[in-house]
Amino acid sequence: MIIIIFSGGFAAGIYYTKNTVQLQSSKASMASKSDKHPIQKENPDISKLPRKVLIGYVQDYRDPNSINYSNFSHVIFSFVHPEKNGSISFNGDTALKNLRSLVTNAHDQDVKAILAVGGWFHINGGESYDYFKQAIADDASRNRLVKELAELTQKENLDGIDIDFEHPRSKQDARYLSVFINKLSEVLHANGKELSVAVHAKIHSITGTESGYVVYEPDMFKKVDYVNIMAYDGQWDGGYNAANLSPYTFTENIANYWGNLFDSQGISKDKLVLGVPLYAQPEDPAIKPVSYNAVIKHNPENAAKDKVSINGTDYYYNGAATMKKKTALALEHGFGGMMIWEVGHDAKGPYSLTGTIAEVLQNKKEHVKYYSVKNTN
Repeated sequence: MIIIIFSGGFAAGIYYTKNTVQLQSSKASMASKSDKHPIQKENPDISKLPRKVLIGYVQDYRDPNSINYSNFSHVIFSFVHPEKNGSISFNGDTALKNLRSLVTNAHDQDVKAILAVGGWFHINGGESYDYFKQAIADDASRNRLVKELAELTQKENLDGIDIDFEHPRSKQDARYLSVFINKLSEVLHANGKELSVAVHAKIHSITGTESGYVVYEPDMFKKVDYVNIMAYDGQWDGGYNAANLSPYTFTENIANYWGNLFDSQGISKDKLVLGVPLYAQPEDPAIKPVSYNAVIKHNPENAAKDKVSINGTDYYYNGAATMKKKTALALEHGFGGMMIWEVGHDAKGPYSLTGTIAEVLQNKKEHVKYYSVKNTN
């Protein structure tokens, strides 16, 4: 019996070995038809990968004690206003007091506090554009603006400055902004501070093509730490349509545009931060937008939607599912994180969109094999 078992095992071994050799020979023959062989690399140290940021803008009238800072990496106080002579103005003593409280609260929770300059409206009335353009067009006023921002950053223990020039509308505007960014970057970075810039989506929400009426010098983006893409307010493109506020397809086109731009310029896409709106746009432009918090208070089930009717008016917004998709989109493109306008518009507790976005960012790790390609020529 022992002899029979031994003989059978020996024969099976010969058969297995023979077929294995033939299979390996066949695989080798197939592989030899390609001159490129994938070589598995060591998985990167996850702890050394750049942290994905979650940046929230906070309006100057907002009570800093009402904010949940726990999910943010940065909060940006909005806004301080540039004057034509390069000086800066707060919207009264309350705004300055709120800034100081926000900085204290943010730092208590290891969150960076940034000050935004500009915005759409100026406290003196009208658009901020005319004031900002004049401030950065002249050497003297530009140097004064850089100096005042740098000094304010040190005095108020800020972590940096965010530039929100809405928007450079010519090559000349773009040149002024680039020169200003370069000078401010030198000063802030020398003091260990950050510099970010808020930018227009640059994509038409209807045609999906590049919008030419906003102009930037791409080289400028090499000088900043983050580029906050305002991927919303598409409702004004081609005639008012609230449905174009910030639909997912619009955001896809925006992400593709900025990702391709940075690739073409050799700039790391870690700088790019995808912005999303936390407000709902009414179908009737004569009616004011409402916060996402108001949408949820009307009915918590609205969290699963992107459109709701309130008091006979249809409102368009981004619900939880869309926010998850947009955050995943930013990660797929290799962006540095997400930005929201505005923190005070969010719902509380389990319906918070900030929490929804943070959850996707924090669970960004995927099972990925890291390969390089070796050319055998």
